[in-house]
Amino acid sequence: MYTITLIPGDGTGPEVTEAMRRCVEATGVPIQWDIQQAGADVMETEGTPLPRSVLDSIQKNQVAIKGPITTPVGTGFRSVNVALRKQLDLYACLRPYKYYEGVKSRYPDVDLVIVRENTEDLYAGIEFARGTQECAEIIERIHRLTGTRIREDSGISIKPISEFASARIVRFAFEYALANGRRKITAVHKANIMKHSDGLFLETARKVAEEYADSGIQFEDRIVDNMCMQLVQKPELYDVLVLPNLYGDIISDLACGLVGGLGVAPSANIGDSVAVFEPTHGSAPKYKGQNKVNPAATILSAVMMLRYLDEETAANRLEQAVATVTRRGEQVTYDLKPSRDDPTAAGTSEMADAIIAELRCG
Repeated sequence: MYTITLIPGDGTGPEVTEAMRRCVEATGVPIQWDIQQAGADVMETEGTPLPRSVLDSIQKNQVAIKGPITTPVGTGFRSVNVALRKQLDLYACLRPYKYYEGVKSRYPDVDLVIVRENTEDLYAGIEFARGTQECAEIIERIHRLTGTRIREDSGISIKPISEFASARIVRFAFEYALANGRRKITAVHKANIMKHSDGLFLETARKVAEEYADSGIQFEDRIVDNMCMQLVQKPELYDVLVLPNLYGDIISDLACGLVGGLGVAPSANIGDSVAVFEPTHGSAPKYKGQNKVNPAATILSAVMMLRYLDEETAANRLEQAVATVTRRGEQVTYDLKPSRDDPTAAGTSEMADAIIAELRCG
């Protein structure tokens, strides 16, 4: 019996997580759900979108799955997701992008994995607001150290990239590739311009790649802007991409577009002992309570979770059930129909019913 933290989230989160829960239970894997609330809906009672009890539950159970969360403005959190990643040291964001027949896409052969560093880069959150004394001191310090004069009406963000975090994420990418039969890793950077941050990332990636020289896994690197063009022109040439935080965020959305959108984009945030699984998409509050949104990304995130738990058979069965329902195109949500106004579109719950029925038949 696994005990797993379940965070429904807000907006459409409770609907897609309920669909996911029913599908996972239909696989027969024994799970006890430890339900915890986070996000905008708990602000009034808890005074924070991320109560301590949520972190305690995840740390205790070591595995969690969550729905999308709306982060209220003015709480001190840029994002609940960012806070979870930082406080639990979930340093690897793992996002597989795979085409499923029946999903509208111009790229029917895409099978990419993005490994994004989660803890550093511009997402580290070191910023100085325009017009503050702190910002003025940073501007003056930079002038003294480098001779460069930054305009006084500037805001400043600092982009730290360390050898430690870079080595850790590239090693994670290689270990993932070895465990999952992947053929190549591409490190993505802007080292031609940012020589002491992205340059360090690339230098470290090359050193780590040397440790895996006999693994049979190819290693290469690409400048991030060129990578964008390459993925649009010939995505079939790429397999596993490993990137610093900001580029990983941007390229993730590009890859999402290749496979047909956020509705089929799962993800995981993984540390040394804790993992949190979630769909890539947001909470879509305008659709809250309408039983309308696609649950596939959340269900595919649960597929990733089952694989993390070494429940490979159940994971494969569930993924195949999602693929079959999507391919048939009958009991699917509006975004998976040829026309978004198709009156035969299924609701969130009905699509989950179809996936469960396919599991039972299989």
